[in-house]
Amino acid sequence: MTRIDALLVLMVLIWGANFSVIKLAFEEVPPQPFNALRLVLSSLVFLAAIQWARRRARAGDVVSSVLHTPNQLTRRDRFDLVWLGVVGHFGYQYFFVGGVALSTASNSALIVGTTPAVLAVVSALLGRERISGFHWAGALLAVTGIAFVVGPSASFGGATWRGDLMVMGAVACWTTFTLGSASLITRHSPLYVTGMTMVWGGLPYVAMAMPQILQVDWPAVSAWAMSALVLSALLALNLAYVIWYAGVQRLGAARTSIYSNGVPVVAMLVAWVWLGEPLTWTKILGAAAVLSGVLLTRIGRRLLLQSQ
Repeated sequence: MTRIDALLVLMVLIWGANFSVIKLAFEEVPPQPFNALRLVLSSLVFLAAIQWARRRARAGDVVSSVLHTPNQLTRRDRFDLVWLGVVGHFGYQYFFVGGVALSTASNSALIVGTTPAVLAVVSALLGRERISGFHWAGALLAVTGIAFVVGPSASFGGATWRGDLMVMGAVACWTTFTLGSASLITRHSPLYVTGMTMVWGGLPYVAMAMPQILQVDWPAVSAWAMSALVLSALLALNLAYVIWYAGVQRLGAARTSIYSNGVPVVAMLVAWVWLGEPLTWTKILGAAAVLSGVLLTRIGRRLLLQSQ
């Protein structure tokens, strides 16, 4: 267990627990105002970090490529930062927090856990990479797992189904953001791309949520809920993102992404202990199917690379 491995375990705990944290906070603050302020705080932290990295680079210090690259922005880069911000942060956060509010923490985490399998399939359909039979089997198994989790309560008249559907929309937004930002990440630092897209996505988000923000009786909000807002921004959005990209830099994307498989498991356990969400055999089977499906997609990718 190296230092970066320990940090990645911390990242899994942060992201897993975050589902329950924001779920509880929504009892005092509506989802969209809560998330708007969370995005503002996180964006300011990212902007400060970007300026700090630039100053260090200009002073001649060695700065990790995760934090800074000297490449200049092109007109296309600026355009991409804007639309990726709208999709990857405005769209993703809108569907994510809305879905978590209407669904359960464990359901939301399991649906988000299918993202690697969805990414593999969409990449193949776009012709960006070949995928093997293992990939397709893994994607099918992951979808089957979601059916196990969502199926028993699937009803267009039920709040859980609407929330699950919104979280699926969040997965679609994140998939688009990940694939769309691939070229930017190769030429610009992940810190800059993540920070600036969050700023461009956060501006319309705050504008959309402003009427709801003004309606909240903020003096009546407890210190716990405000602490949850701050910690969710600093830990789940700022710290966890930096750990993720540091892992990709030090260990590679394949090994780092393995850790993300633990997020749904942590989220289910935390929701069971903290929120009292039932840990049924259906959910356990669904979680096993989702994680196995994601693992199959990774095995398929490794075998495909070895055969080339």
